[in-house]
Amino acid sequence: MNELHWTSATELAAAIARRDVASREVLDHLVQRIDALDGSINAVVTSDIERAAAAAAAADERAANDDDLPPLHGVPMTVKDSFQTAGCTTTSGAPELADFVPDVDAAPVARLREAGAIPFAKTNLPIFAGDIQSFNEVFGTTNNPFDTARTCGGSSGGSGAALSMGFTPIELGSDIAGSIRTPSAWCGVVGHKPTFGIVPAHGQIPGPPGTLSQADLAVAGPMARNVDDLEVMLDVLAGPDRWNAPAWRLELPPPRAAALGELRLGAWIDDDVCPVDDDTRAALTGIVESLRSAGATVDDTARPFTLDKAWAVFSGLLFAALSGGHPKDKIERLAAEADPSPLGDAKRLTAARHRDWLSLNERRLQMRARFGEFFERYDALLLPTQPRTAIPHDHSDPQWGRTVDIGGSERPYTDLFQWIAPAGLALLPATVVPVGVGRDGLPIAVQIVGPHLEDRTPLQVARLISELTGGCPRPAAAT
Repeated sequence: MNELHWTSATELAAAIARRDVASREVLDHLVQRIDALDGSINAVVTSDIERAAAAAAAADERAANDDDLPPLHGVPMTVKDSFQTAGCTTTSGAPELADFVPDVDAAPVARLREAGAIPFAKTNLPIFAGDIQSFNEVFGTTNNPFDTARTCGGSSGGSGAALSMGFTPIELGSDIAGSIRTPSAWCGVVGHKPTFGIVPAHGQIPGPPGTLSQADLAVAGPMARNVDDLEVMLDVLAGPDRWNAPAWRLELPPPRAAALGELRLGAWIDDDVCPVDDDTRAALTGIVESLRSAGATVDDTARPFTLDKAWAVFSGLLFAALSGGHPKDKIERLAAEADPSPLGDAKRLTAARHRDWLSLNERRLQMRARFGEFFERYDALLLPTQPRTAIPHDHSDPQWGRTVDIGGSERPYTDLFQWIAPAGLALLPATVVPVGVGRDGLPIAVQIVGPHLEDRTPLQVARLISELTGGCPRPAAAT
């Protein structure tokens, strides 16, 4: 317990239960660390220390008098600022919500509190969680802990940066187009995008406060620095939503394999449709060879379908899901302005008709069926999370008109979403875990996609990979 800031949530909960350390001591330590180190990072944007201190004191009193404690008892944590937190400002990075204080917790926040966790601060994100970089007019820009000239990712960017810096042991993120996976990859931590629908996310912004619907593709999920914490959080978060609670029950299957020698893996680590850079290719090739050497069967020709088809369906579904925030007149204008460019595609897809969505949804189901056949032969699929390490800050507008350098080639900004597409469109679980560091000193991660509702399988693969690689790298700024 000499370094509380690097101690896992499960270890902290056990130590608090044994009274080896007090919840209040952990909270004070993390707050002091944020005060000392967050200035150049800007990950933590709102604090709720007084109420968290009272909750920590109550947790310590309960630990002294109760042997039956919940799994995250007394563990302080930060929460992405898109999730409503009762009594604590929730802005989603939007100026119009700068003073919004919810009356109730978002569903996943409530479940974490019930499990004993103590939210004590909020972390930064892009406005309305709508970018792969984390900046907004309310709180400014969050920087990457490994290089402050680079983005930490988005939209759960403050979450990834806070974990990487040792400001929190666990985080609550959300993911519609890589918003858990990309910050985890670029900040060198672990994250899990659950199977769609198993973690209720009511109370996240967007939509506006009070929205009862949940967007297509969008999930809430755990972020941490080790896979055991991801799994504990998933067990806490997963379950029926408010509509299905009277009858719906969830029992996730066990992982398909316990050891590397039992695994049958597909590896899709590069593609002409969205090439990865040399460092990413080398890191992913290296982990494939390490897995083979450790006894896993890895087929690097395995493909459920082509990447261009995955992107065509995913991008259509994604922009349709994001269209709800646009007024009708803007939708019509976007349709009229569409041209044959990445920006034009974004406009056209945002303005798609319901009949277009129905066609996309049928194509999605066909591709889900292909994935079902794929997972009869393989236990998981290894993919890049991103085609390169964290990009330099670029806040130019419009977002979809930006370009990125990948391996010396100027590529459309949408390339940063292409490897996110297969798991996203098929609503599948995906776990991200670091596998190396590029020549620029920035983390590189693999994305492990598992079968539908078999979240424990990609989590187990990630756990085994972590044992091979030594876990999450630590930025010099955090030492």
